Amino acid sequence: MLDAIIIGGGHNGLVCACYLAAKGLHVRVLERRNVIGGAAVTEEFHPGFRNSSASYTVSLLNPRIIADLDLHAHGLRIVERPFGNFLPLNDDEFLKVGGSLASTQIEVAKFSKRDAEKLPAYYAMLDRVAAVLKQVLLETPPNVGGGIADLLQAWKVGKRFKALDMAARRDVLDLFAKSAGDILDSYFESDPIKACFGFDSVVGNFASPYTPGSAYVLLHHVFGEVNGKPGIWGHAIGGMGAITQAMASVAITRGVEISLDAAVSRLLISDGRACGVVLENGSEVLSKIVVSNLNPKLLFQQLIEPKAVDAEFGQRIAAYKCGSGTFRMNVALSELPRFTCHPELGPHHASGIIMAPTLKYMEQAYFDARTLGWSKNPIVEILIPSVVDDSLAPNGQHVASLFCQHVSPTLSDGRSWDDHRDEVADLMIATVSKFAPNFSASVIARQIHSPLDLERKFGLIGGDIFHGALSLDQLFSARPVLGYGDYRTPVKGLYQCGAGTHPGGGVTGIPGHNAAREILRDI
Repeated sequence: MLDAIIIGGGHNGLVCACYLAAKGLHVRVLERRNVIGGAAVTEEFHPGFRNSSASYTVSLLNPRIIADLDLHAHGLRIVERPFGNFLPLNDDEFLKVGGSLASTQIEVAKFSKRDAEKLPAYYAMLDRVAAVLKQVLLETPPNVGGGIADLLQAWKVGKRFKALDMAARRDVLDLFAKSAGDILDSYFESDPIKACFGFDSVVGNFASPYTPGSAYVLLHHVFGEVNGKPGIWGHAIGGMGAITQAMASVAITRGVEISLDAAVSRLLISDGRACGVVLENGSEVLSKIVVSNLNPKLLFQQLIEPKAVDAEFGQRIAAYKCGSGTFRMNVALSELPRFTCHPELGPHHASGIIMAPTLKYMEQAYFDARTLGWSKNPIVEILIPSVVDDSLAPNGQHVASLFCQHVSPTLSDGRSWDDHRDEVADLMIATVSKFAPNFSASVIARQIHSPLDLERKFGLIGGDIFHGALSLDQLFSARPVLGYGDYRTPVKGLYQCGAGTHPGGGVTGIPGHNAAREILRDI
């Protein structure tokens, strides 16, 4: 009999498997698809053109996990973006953010000298709060209603916040409870810098930048680092699949079995304890414990009989909020886009290119999606990884990732995303072409993932890239449900290690790391 089965071969499942196997456990990872990696995979979507299919950029992958798994020795190489973001605003103006503080201030001063002067204070506020929260990322949240161990953990967490001065404590409260728009409006007066920073508050978040709680989503995106440099974003050479391929290599080295095309149909429970799974082909796989890397709704609503958990818990899972308003595309390009406001080729092509000039624009995109199904003027971010990684496309040609917001996770009035995906894909390409007129004609091929496609292909319920909204009622001890924020579940021997647990989504590896620690404590 196996010591542990892990359902789902995404990056958190692989991380969990590596840590368990390092302690001598016999672990088997069951992956439904024919490729390991979950949503962090690199696939060829047109002959000669490869790209990251779903997740598409690196920053949040935790440095301790990189070191513990020695991922660089297993082929992982991450290169930094030359600077952060490029915002084309109209035919004449643009904003570049990133690199040094001085260079960003020069850019911001084009629109507001006052805003340029306020930048250090804004950065310092984010850094101060992020530094404290980073300390609790790798810790298990105190399980409300638990025993003495949980009281001690709550005391440890509280002690960190007590060390902050009152101004910093107020900043923490603001970033958890307020909207990103309200915070940005309190610091800045010009639209471009507010749009640049505010974009992070709607990434994977089906909400307006003025929705209370959206400030935390902004903060969630500044936790990361690349090659030891905080706040930097980067690219994994070979695409995001290079991360999970390196993890899989570590897992195999440590004795983990990886089974592809191994979809799980249901969980086996005996005497109230998880003891294995049944695969879709009818075969049973028995194990002492089972670890789920799936969205909590997928686990408890599709793989477990309702009677296995109490009715109130089941109701909480049913109410667990999923749906990130994301429409994800990859395109093969014959040439790089030429932006009317900045037509020459340069480092801005290797940055995050954001088409959303104001917070009001982003808010209207959300309103449109709520009422119409998708935004008339959507938010589109482009990354062109082939600028720094020539392994992804033929010489002289390129691949681009388009991360598009907002679309409704589900369409009303009996409509299906299968009937509208090409129509909306055309809109996204047309949106880019408003700023780069050559873009539409340069598209050789495209890969489209509507919210429904993301759910069917990667198990992202409602297309939710975070496995659940990062709202205050679904964070820390309450993720996914209060009383089970410690990676355990109401079913004995069943654990969760996916992004539906603390600290949430992004390619971090942290849920897998933390879950493994709790499993090892229990056994």
